[in-house]
Amino acid sequence: MSEESLEQAVTSLDGAVSREIGELLGPVDAELARRYPGDPGTRQPVHTVYVPADLFAAETIRTWGDRALAALDEHAPDAASFAAVLGLSDGLAESVHDRVRARLAHEPVDDLRVDFEDGYGLRSDAEEDAAAVRVARLISDAYRKGTAAAQMGIRMKCLEAAVRERSIRTLDVFLTTLVHGGGLPDGLVLTLPKVTYAEQVSAFVRLLEAFERTHALPAGRLTFEIQIETSQAILGSDGTATVARMIGAADGRATGLHYGTFDYSAGLGVSAAHQASDHPAADHAKAVMQVAAAGTGVRVSDGSTNVLPVGPSAQVHDAWRLHYRLTRRALARAYYQGWDMHPGHLPTRFAAVFAFYREGFEQAANRLAAYVDRIGGDVMDEPATAKALSAYLLRGVDCGALDLAEVIERTGLSRRELDGFAARGR
Repeated sequence: MSEESLEQAVTSLDGAVSREIGELLGPVDAELARRYPGDPGTRQPVHTVYVPADLFAAETIRTWGDRALAALDEHAPDAASFAAVLGLSDGLAESVHDRVRARLAHEPVDDLRVDFEDGYGLRSDAEEDAAAVRVARLISDAYRKGTAAAQMGIRMKCLEAAVRERSIRTLDVFLTTLVHGGGLPDGLVLTLPKVTYAEQVSAFVRLLEAFERTHALPAGRLTFEIQIETSQAILGSDGTATVARMIGAADGRATGLHYGTFDYSAGLGVSAAHQASDHPAADHAKAVMQVAAAGTGVRVSDGSTNVLPVGPSAQVHDAWRLHYRLTRRALARAYYQGWDMHPGHLPTRFAAVFAFYREGFEQAANRLAAYVDRIGGDVMDEPATAKALSAYLLRGVDCGALDLAEVIERTGLSRRELDGFAARGR
C-alpha cells in the first residue's frame, strides 16, 4: 500500500496541551517511580530459617543440612518412597528427589535469622550483649570463609517500651561488631518484629540512619524486613491498611513483609488448635500484605508451621505431608517464601518448591515462547501475563528447580531477555 493511499491523520490540539498535561502529571510520574519501583531483580529466598541466638553456632547451617539428609535416609530413603509420601507423580519423583538431596548437601539454607526475640527470651544484659557479639563474629566469619547462607542476620526485640532499650542495644552491639570485624556483609538482613504503628517503622529508620552517620556508611545501606504479627498492622484504628503506611514509613529501606502465623492468630482469638497459615484470618492478612506490597519491591513471606517432623516414620510422614501441602498452597497464592523452624522441614520445603516449578515449566515456557513469536495457541496472553511467565521461570532458575539452559532452550530467550520480560531491576 502506497503512502498516498493511507488516510491522513488530523489532530485538533496543539503541543501546548500535551505539555500542560505532562506538567500536571509530572509529580504523579515521580511518585509512581518512587513508590512502585517494581521487583528488585535479586534472588528471593524460598525460606527463612530461625535459630535462637543461644543455639546458633558456626556449624549450624551444615548441621541443619545433615539432619535433613538423615531424616530423608531414615524416613524416605529413595525417590519412590519420598514421592509416595508426598504424592509426587512418577515423572517428577527422580528429578525432585535428586534436586532436594543436592540442595541439602550443598546449600541447605537460603536465609538464616538468628533470633533475639521470642526464640531467645529475656536474658541479663551481659548475657545478651555477649550473645550479640558472638553472633556477629560468627556471621562475619561465615561470609569470609564462604560458608554463609545467601542472606543472614538477626531479629532483635521489638520497639515497644518494655524492651525498646534492649532492642536498640542488641542491634547496636551486633552491627558495631560487624563493622569492626571487617564490615557489613552484602547478605545482611535485619527483622523488626511486632510492628503495630507506622511510627515504629519511622523510628527504626531514624535508628539505622544514626548508625550509618556514625560509621560513615552510605545512606540507605541498612535495610530491614517488617514482621506482621499484630492485627493493628493490617487494619488501623482509622480503618486504613496500616501495612501500606508502614511500607511508606520505611522510606525505601523495607525489603520484606513477614507474616507471623501464631502471634497474629492468637491476637485475633484463634484457638491454638486452629492457628495455621491456611486459616481464613491468615489468608486475609496475607492478602492485604500482598496488595500493599505489590509493585513496591517489598516481598511477602508466609509464616511457619509448628507441627514438627519428629518421631516414628508415620508421624514424620504426616508432618511432611502437612508442610508440603501448606508450602504448595502458599506458592499457588504467590507467597514464594516461608519460615522453617526445624531441619526436618527442609526436605519438604525444597520438594514443594521444586515440584511447583517443574510441574509448570513446560506450559509456562511454551506460553512465553508463543507470546514472543505471536503464534498464538489455545491461550492468548497479555503483556502482563508474559511478565508473570518470565518471572515464574526465573524464580525456578534462581531456586534450583530449573536449569537456565533448559529454560533458554525451551523459550528461545536469553537470560537478559527473560529479565527484560520480567521487568526485573526496573
